[in-house]
Amino acid sequence: MRLDTIHTAETPEGIALSLRPAGAMARCLAYLADFGIRLVAFIVTAIVAGAAGGIGWGVFLILYFLLEWFYPVAFELWGNGATPGKRMLGLRVVMDSGLPVTPAASLVRNLLRAADFLPAFHAFAAASMLLRPDSKRLGDLAAGTLVVYAEPTKLHGEVPPAEPLAPARPLTAREQVAIVTWASRAARLTPDRFDELAKLAQPVLAEGGGTGRPSQRLLRVAHWVLGRRRGEVS
Repeated sequence: MRLDTIHTAETPEGIALSLRPAGAMARCLAYLADFGIRLVAFIVTAIVAGAAGGIGWGVFLILYFLLEWFYPVAFELWGNGATPGKRMLGLRVVMDSGLPVTPAASLVRNLLRAADFLPAFHAFAAASMLLRPDSKRLGDLAAGTLVVYAEPTKLHGEVPPAEPLAPARPLTAREQVAIVTWASRAARLTPDRFDELAKLAQPVLAEGGGTGRPSQRLLRVAHWVLGRRRGEVS
């Protein structure tokens, strides 16, 4: 059986996001890809600096510092949370909440790469990623960030099963679409938010629909709408 490493985060709107943290191997390959890109940039800069003389080497040292420390920060902030290496592996950096990484968090997680390197060859980072289910290194723990697979988010899904129930009054086309859309997001919303939205539709709930939670009763109305629409199409 596969181990479940899904990280669930709830947005302020009550939407539950399922994030899949990237493991140590994927992150290592992404790091090697980024290291190769930086290495090529270093070599080209060194050749140009050697031809330019003393001033050229001064520029080389400045560029070396910027590439080493701010290369990942720049791409994480302006590259949708992913350096070129992470993009090759289908990874991106997000906050623990699933929201885009902030400038402060990106700076913290990348400046602490020096601590992750200790005692040698990123030993602390490797140990942390292998021991934690979310594969966080020390920089991620301090910054509150997470490296995840950049999978497309599906806002709509299957409507949970329920017995059809006719609404208390005729529904407009707009109301029918709203109810079915709400029902199709059952897998994305937290139970409390799902119920909270269902309470807004109390006027359309039939009196004989039972005394269960509003969300269960509205799900039955959604199935009634879906059944009616299928009947109209056929």
